[in-house]
Amino acid sequence: MKKGIFICLIAVMFFACKSASSTSSTDTTLSKKLDRPTQVALKGNWVLTNVSYPGSDYIKVNSFDLADSKCFIGSTWSFISNNNKGSMALTSPSCTGFSSPIVWSINNQGMFILKILDAGEKAKKVRDGYLLKVAGVTESSFQLIDNINVGGQVKDVVYQFQRAN
Repeated sequence: MKKGIFICLIAVMFFACKSASSTSSTDTTLSKKLDRPTQVALKGNWVLTNVSYPGSDYIKVNSFDLADSKCFIGSTWSFISNNNKGSMALTSPSCTGFSSPIVWSINNQGMFILKILDAGEKAKKVRDGYLLKVAGVTESSFQLIDNINVGGQVKDVVYQFQRAN
């Protein structure tokens, strides 16, 4: 009997000390508590107007595992805050076109959680996504900031959004 209780205590401690998921996993408890006011502020249609790499203007970035970051300039994004769905479309004439439904949210730590869905795919089936910091939110603009590793150094990739007319 004592041995059974001891095993149960060890099992409880093991599961209670489980390490946090990696930042690429979007099925974490981070997405359970949301920053609703910021989500409502982002509701609507947006155009990604610039991509920059402060202090590292000569790097090439493959954004969201889809295309060169410069291909995202001019892309259109739609965010629906009441159901955390939306869409994005790459429209640059010098790049391959791409469009996809998305699922997004902003957790209470200011992290933008993004899942890019394939046609007909349900968001709950997509385990991986992207975590970006939300910054500079105004009525007409905001930024998403990604961190990438370049030669062992962490660099920012800043995506600048403007509200579409």
